[in-house]
Amino acid sequence: MSEIKRTRIVDLLNQHNFNQKISVKGWVRTRRGNKQIAFIALNDGSTIHNIQVVADTDKFGEEFLKSITTGACIGVNGLLVESQGQGQTTEIQAEEIEIYGASDPATYPLQKKGHTLEFLREIAHLRPRTNTFGAIFRIRHHLAFAIHEYFNKQGFFYFHTPLITASDAEGAGSMFQVTTLNLNDLPQTENGAIDYSQDFFGRSTNLTVSGQLEGELGAMALGGIYTFGPTFRAENSNTPRHLAEFWMIEPEIAFIDINENMDIAEDFVKYVIAYVMQHCKDDIEFLNKMYDNELIDRLNFVIHNRFVRLTYSEGIEILEKSGKKFEYPVYWGADLQSEHERYLVEEHFKRPVILTDYPKEIKSFYMKQNDDGKTVRGMDVLFPKIGEIIGGSEREADYQKLLNRIQELHMSLDNLWWYLDTRKFGTAPHAGFGLGFERLVLFLTGMTNIRDVIPFPRTPKNAAF
Repeated sequence: MSEIKRTRIVDLLNQHNFNQKISVKGWVRTRRGNKQIAFIALNDGSTIHNIQVVADTDKFGEEFLKSITTGACIGVNGLLVESQGQGQTTEIQAEEIEIYGASDPATYPLQKKGHTLEFLREIAHLRPRTNTFGAIFRIRHHLAFAIHEYFNKQGFFYFHTPLITASDAEGAGSMFQVTTLNLNDLPQTENGAIDYSQDFFGRSTNLTVSGQLEGELGAMALGGIYTFGPTFRAENSNTPRHLAEFWMIEPEIAFIDINENMDIAEDFVKYVIAYVMQHCKDDIEFLNKMYDNELIDRLNFVIHNRFVRLTYSEGIEILEKSGKKFEYPVYWGADLQSEHERYLVEEHFKRPVILTDYPKEIKSFYMKQNDDGKTVRGMDVLFPKIGEIIGGSEREADYQKLLNRIQELHMSLDNLWWYLDTRKFGTAPHAGFGLGFERLVLFLTGMTNIRDVIPFPRTPKNAAF
């Protein structure tokens, strides 16, 4: 096949400069036709739309065209012409075709349409070729780009925090241990404990559950930073909302309080959602049509409504007076469940909600304590359909209060001395929040299972790909 510079299909479909010679390469979605002519639907991943390739049997031969089956990878040189058929404006009259990789129609798993999402999870190495997952992963890309663009425009610095750490930011204990010790012959101390002094780092280490604590150190020097990277939790949770490996966005900002933190969180999520709606219009329309016909309305609902702000105590009072029977009981001090959060957003206020001032017993040690001694300046941003999408707080800047809280919770000072040090040397008011990237992709795509918005989901008993 003669060398012509390849053009992406997404670019060809927007062209009207017909009768030019072009080259496309991609994977065959379908081939149909008759003895005289074949119509090949080709997709290269750049768009949800295929381009039609028209091939004459006399030119290529019937046997050759039959070998171009669903899933095969081909290159095509030909003329870009105005389509005479319905459903497309542009097609290619093939002059040369090369098969890069054949696909056996008897064994290709995507030969038929209508596969369930559950089945596609079993072939995660091939599911990006489907319309659904092509759309999801393009949205995921544009969302990641929008996140970096937003923070860069706001003057934040991208700050890389460690994946291997000795601290537990959440105090939850559900972490993946990292070790080079021989698990079949673990060294022991005199009292029978594992001797981590012989390990690679000389101490017990784990994969991080959050970059927040180290991110705060960056904010105390650079003013405003954000992290965006993988995090890990070893919770044995087989639910549609949990992954063992997922991505987090965590901005930390010096010299702001919880009110400014809420302003940034609201502005941020509106910006990135609007960006994706603009740059992934076709993909979102496809998902709206095929999976969730309220998706576009829900995205506009978030963009165009001012978020309601109220305290946890006010939220509890509304829930208690609602007359609604919840699966989980509502009382002051309860950790709100998704059903409670969604009631406030979808039924009571009919707007996104930010709840603040939670009981300190249900929130993390680093949140700034209020003067009442009972609550902390935490904040959760609640969205329709999924409930909490952002969790954050003003951070405790007072050394003694932070130390007392760590001791109350019996946390290790050996692992947190460096975090406390920032409260001894030039402490400052500061705040931040965390956003689970996959949780936001769920919201943007209308998917209902978090395993369907990450290319290779890591869940209990599942690391096959």
